[in-house]
Amino acid sequence: MEQRILGRTGRNVSVVGLGTWQLGADWGDVSEDDALAVLRAAVESDVTFLDTADVYGDGRSEQLIGRFLRERDEDLFVATKMGRRVAQEPANYSLDNFRAWNDRSRANLGVETLDLVQLHCPPAEVYSTDRVFDALDTLVAEKRIANYAVSVETAAEALTAIARPGVASVQIILNAFRRKPLERVLPAAREAGVGIIARVPLASGLLSGRYTKDTVFAANDHRNYNRHGEAFDVGETFSGVDYQTGVEAAHEFAALVPEGVTPAQAALRWVIQQPGVTTVIPGARNVAQAEANSAAADVPPLSDDVLAAVEDLYDRRIKAQVHDRW
Repeated sequence: MEQRILGRTGRNVSVVGLGTWQLGADWGDVSEDDALAVLRAAVESDVTFLDTADVYGDGRSEQLIGRFLRERDEDLFVATKMGRRVAQEPANYSLDNFRAWNDRSRANLGVETLDLVQLHCPPAEVYSTDRVFDALDTLVAEKRIANYAVSVETAAEALTAIARPGVASVQIILNAFRRKPLERVLPAAREAGVGIIARVPLASGLLSGRYTKDTVFAANDHRNYNRHGEAFDVGETFSGVDYQTGVEAAHEFAALVPEGVTPAQAALRWVIQQPGVTTVIPGARNVAQAEANSAAADVPPLSDDVLAAVEDLYDRRIKAQVHDRW
């Protein structure tokens, strides 16, 4: 699989990675055996980048990855996140808390030094707080972490973070239904040498084309309980798109897909070929999904006609709902 340098880390990572929120919680039940099988399938399909967080299943995702790492010899890059274990107040983003959270993640993952730690969508003020980034520099000096980064909700937050000299990468929602980062964020990241980790690339599964207006999601699936932002930012669920609109637009998207390619693979290919993207991190609940997602790296670039049609679909059906919000 194609490898790209992840910003200021200087490390190569696979252009398709694996997001492991599903292996922790909030997507229905995934057994431990199934979670390990997903990890195995992804890595055996040449994925080298795994993304997790300390709150995914209250550490379950990290622990499963740690167990998996002990069984493998591959040189894998694991990014985790911190910050969502406390009330979302800027004062809680402190060196003492960072050390405690890092130590927990290091224990969960079974490593001395974390490859990359990302602030997990903190309050907007955090991105402009020198004290926070001084603390992150201290963690690097203490060898708790090798690199630090941010995961953001908005384009404005991304641009503020990119201006910080120590920020290695920015994780942001980017997909055919969330195009705003193309305007300023990706060009700014390229100019600064900052990596871009594209999350929610399938709009919480909408772009797979598998769902209908009658699809029922499990009670413990955020696509059920967070449709209006009841638990966290609504942009994380279906990319903030109204479900009915999203289903209809996804069916239009599927009609644009080249022969021999699934809608999900086309959606991932769309992200991969955006200039400035380092890696895209679809999740997977089973082996077949993990393997199909990885295969998107081999899909030929979408044609100019398809790209134009995707943009038109966004402009007609989606833009008014999401573009100015994030």
